[in-house]
Amino acid sequence: MSTDTWKGNFVGKPLAYFEITTSDDAAKLQDFYRDMFDWQVNVMPEMGGYGLVDTGSEGAVGGGIGPAQSHSGVRVYFHVEDLDAALKKAEGLGGKTVMPPMKISDDFGSFAVFTDPHGNEIGLWDRPGLQG
Repeated sequence: MSTDTWKGNFVGKPLAYFEITTSDDAAKLQDFYRDMFDWQVNVMPEMGGYGLVDTGSEGAVGGGIGPAQSHSGVRVYFHVEDLDAALKKAEGLGGKTVMPPMKISDDFGSFAVFTDPHGNEIGLWDRPGLQG
């Protein structure tokens, strides 16, 4: 496939957020990624020590690093307009809903989580203002 073909008219769902969580030492994990990639990590005590990540580039995807709530490891979130429709589509393709839509706030929208047919957890986010 040529580079021109790859760039083509493809319109997919954009990556909206990433999350790296641990059931062990969240501060140590935050330090690792801060030092590894020169990220800014703003730890929020009111969120149990969860840190919001600024990856440092204009328009770049941000994320979070912190204590695991339900899932320990790496999870990516993709922007979709309709969480319920996306979960239904995932289930129709062999996935399984593991977290139904949950509201964050009016400004930040809602998120949901499903597993693909191989058990990988994938997040969905309907944050207002994101395109997809």
